Amino acid sequence: MKRYLILEDGSSFAGEGIGSNIISTGELAIQTSNFGYQEALTDPTNAGKILVFTTPMIGNSGINAIDYESIDPTVKGIIANDVALNISDNENFQDLNSFLKEKKIPAIFNVDTRALVHRLVQNHMIKASIMDTDDEHSFDQIKALVLPKNKSATVSTKNAYAAPNMGKSVAVIDLGLKHSMLRELSLRKVNVTVLPYNANPVDVENLRPDGIIISNGPGEPDEVLSVLSPILNKFYKKLPILGIGLGFLAISQYLKLELVKLPQSFNGINYPVIEQNSDKIWQTSMDIDQLILQDSVKFNMNQEFFDLHTELLAGYTIEEDRVIATAFNPEGAPGSLDAMEVFDHFLKMMEK
Repeated sequence: MKRYLILEDGSSFAGEGIGSNIISTGELAIQTSNFGYQEALTDPTNAGKILVFTTPMIGNSGINAIDYESIDPTVKGIIANDVALNISDNENFQDLNSFLKEKKIPAIFNVDTRALVHRLVQNHMIKASIMDTDDEHSFDQIKALVLPKNKSATVSTKNAYAAPNMGKSVAVIDLGLKHSMLRELSLRKVNVTVLPYNANPVDVENLRPDGIIISNGPGEPDEVLSVLSPILNKFYKKLPILGIGLGFLAISQYLKLELVKLPQSFNGINYPVIEQNSDKIWQTSMDIDQLILQDSVKFNMNQEFFDLHTELLAGYTIEEDRVIATAFNPEGAPGSLDAMEVFDHFLKMMEK
């Protein structure tokens, strides 16, 4: 079945449609991972995006029960060069096409993704739709559409819940967290309570936590800082705080660091960062569109991570303030395990 990806600039790309046969509109995003398509399309940070996979083929390993980052994905569609429609006959795996139909996600393959990516790198953000036609009416529709704001409110849990264990207690503010982050905390015996994005200081205080994590998620720091500021005002310097992804951006804006829009959003697993004190290079996973201008840092940081592509600050530790913030995802999933020690560092902060 022929379907079209149409862009707000008036261009269109034809391909073969699979998955759900619905019309869908979202923000087009380049997904540079060469593996881990299941994690990418179930990551809440990708809420509202139509993902363009640059790897030549996706779908060949199917969908399994372990690699979900959320049970109900919130991506608006996927675009690929090629899709494996058949996988090995194994009852533990589901083929990608069936999964997309079940989750009501449209997809198009046999698209010239190289040409599409070349067009995308010239724009910071571009609206796109997956449709059955590419007529003038379709382009008028997408131009008139306004993309939703405050996506964290839509993907965050509505009610607090526990992921129990026997160690230190941590309150996680859910801006769009990944299941793999909870898994890494569980492996370290951390007793977790997950709170909604708009939790208040009393909600946190009642848990008597040893630390706070502000998770990754979709959207802009402006959209969440108003609800996070009361928590930061009360607990900053008093409890260890770890911010990841959107949490990193929110903490950085709270500290009045200057955030710089990236020429093209990072959305993949192949982003090297260098730890300045040791010159150690980590290969990291990022889903982010802003990093920090180093010249805006007016206080001492014990640890700094710089993105090698832009030389912008992508992570830091302030021991005196008991804070760690990283633009990259320490849990990877998909991606390298290089940054896992961030969780260990955070645990040591709580043990002091």
